[in-house]
Amino acid sequence: MTTTTTSLTAAQADLVRETEPARLAELSEDELIELHQRVRRARTKHVGLYRRQASARVAAKGARGAARPANRLNADRAEVFELALARVSARLGVVARAAAADLKAERLAAAREVKAGTGPGSVASTTGAASVPSGRRRATKTTGGLKRDASSQSQGARRQAKKDAR
Repeated sequence: MTTTTTSLTAAQADLVRETEPARLAELSEDELIELHQRVRRARTKHVGLYRRQASARVAAKGARGAARPANRLNADRAEVFELALARVSARLGVVARAAAADLKAERLAAAREVKAGTGPGSVASTTGAASVPSGRRRATKTTGGLKRDASSQSQGARRQAKKDAR
């Protein structure tokens, strides 16, 4: 372990160890999301601590360059958590893409099954149940009111008439 990771508390070191690639490979997508949140909270905490203490030291030392060496440990801790967050984010991206591909494959398979049951020779087309209209209202495309839609439509018609008159 480097001097930066040895300066972490036991809980912080455990959190960083959880982001090792071998451990990340064992986690499910939900567990990765939870770990991502914990690591992001730790990173945000240490970045904020670094910035607050750095700004306080600048006033005492009189310059940012003079204040930087005294705050190096906080910067190193923030960097450790930044790297851990990057590892978790990368693994989460891989798992999420795989889950999305699985879902897409399931949807396509379901669509093929539905499509296979339609057509001129299928059983569903001869039952006659589809010829009865639905009792549901037809979906209307609206932006917030019939009056506003009518106004927008008439504006478009006026614009088109103006272009046609040229």
